[in-house]
Amino acid sequence: MTLEELILNCKNQDLKAQEELYKKFSGILFSVCLKYSPNYHEAEDNLQDAFITIFNRIEQFKGKGSFEGWMKRVTVNTVLQKYRKQRVFNLSNEEQLEEEAVIEIEDNVVPLDFLLKIVQELPDRYRLVFTMYVLDDYAHKEISKIVGISVGTSKSNLARARGILKVKVEDYYKINKLK
Repeated sequence: MTLEELILNCKNQDLKAQEELYKKFSGILFSVCLKYSPNYHEAEDNLQDAFITIFNRIEQFKGKGSFEGWMKRVTVNTVLQKYRKQRVFNLSNEEQLEEEAVIEIEDNVVPLDFLLKIVQELPDRYRLVFTMYVLDDYAHKEISKIVGISVGTSKSNLARARGILKVKVEDYYKINKLK
């Protein structure tokens, strides 16, 4: 079955087509959920919520642009909406901090699973801004509109996230160089 047929059948609420769509794209969308979630379990919950939203809104996909891209946007928006409801971003005005340079690591390599783990350990507001800015290439202006915070708060949260990550990466190297 082609992707176009699969989408059409999902629009007609065909459960087998929905199952096939889930199997085809759950891995990709789960990686999106992992970037925005504090842990694996919550990423699984967010994936389920995202697919419910995708199936409920699939009529809105008009065939323009990438279907995968549309599903990723729906997934990100679903996760962000959940955090908005939890008031993750109900912040007082934070000082605007200068953006720090990207963490530079000489010729050393940090394992990907360690990086994912420390990003997931960031406080929610820092993790979401870091993920949107660094991993998904959103501008601070876009982040401020999507999340409902000021541009300065977005920059501040990014700088704080980078600072936390830098310390954890440096600690990782200190521990592993001793061995």
